[in-house]
Amino acid sequence: MTVHGGTTTLASWYDDQGPAADVLHVGELPDSIPGPGEVRVRVTVSGVNPGDTKKRRGWLGSSMPYPRVIPHSDAAGVVDAVGEGVDERRVGQRVWTYGAQSYRPFGTAAQYTVVPAGLAVPLPDHLSDELGAALGIPGITAHRAVFADGPVDGKLVLVHGVLGGVGSLAAQLACWGGARVLGTVRHSADLAQVDPAVVSHAVALDQQDPAVAIRAYAPEGVHRVVEVSLSDNADLDNAVVANGAVIAASATRVDRTEIPFWKLLFNNVVLRLVGSDDFPEEAKRQAARDLTAEAAVGALTVEVGDRYELADIAKAHDRVDAGSRGRVLVTLPR
Repeated sequence: MTVHGGTTTLASWYDDQGPAADVLHVGELPDSIPGPGEVRVRVTVSGVNPGDTKKRRGWLGSSMPYPRVIPHSDAAGVVDAVGEGVDERRVGQRVWTYGAQSYRPFGTAAQYTVVPAGLAVPLPDHLSDELGAALGIPGITAHRAVFADGPVDGKLVLVHGVLGGVGSLAAQLACWGGARVLGTVRHSADLAQVDPAVVSHAVALDQQDPAVAIRAYAPEGVHRVVEVSLSDNADLDNAVVANGAVIAASATRVDRTEIPFWKLLFNNVVLRLVGSDDFPEEAKRQAARDLTAEAAVGALTVEVGDRYELADIAKAHDRVDAGSRGRVLVTLPR
């Protein structure tokens, strides 16, 4: 086993849930040492997701899963140590990680993080650390929403929130998979920002009747819907789906969401709920391979928003909670 010679690592953590400025600490913690089947990554950039801030603030009554949590699941960096059973040649390899703080206490808001070797995905040298740190949770969620029910080649896929984190990646993945992509944005003023090379037709949800606009482009209905706010769009989705369509929902604004049950039933619609922590491992691995391959040939990009130093991690969490279209990143000192 390869270990780092140091004794401490700079990290952020919380021991209690609550507002970011009240509970997030920054300081030195003991070095992590990889166990069997694990690698240690020297983190350069850590990605902040809404799920990270929800865990920190105790969303939906959740409690502390461990006495101490280092937040964040996504990152990019370099493998600097490997545990027993892992090829020593991985040391020095650039990687992006996902799931670092999924059912594990210590995530990527630290100079070093330890993850199972399979969660450290090789990052081609020509791709940036910022892109790698932005792929994880939104990318794997988007991939599952698009491909969980089979190939999309030749199908018509409606992606809501096409400028958002999950929506943007879902649109690019669906296009890469051979689908014709329709996208929605919240406001008409946002239509100019939609990439016509990815989205064949975009519709603003603030127009008088977005369902009519979608049906004008898809008179037979859409085959897949990538849904990021089921409580807001359930009726719209029902109005535009083809018989036998799939609605894959990764989020909703209202916990107890109402749906037009009988209308969806008569349309033989499959409603798939997409929760990234518990995807099948094979699906996660395939998503990681596809995301890397698409990014490597320049067919996938991610909008990066605000960047913060680790000392300002509370500001990064507040920025995510306030709503940020671009990915919020935290940079780690080298």
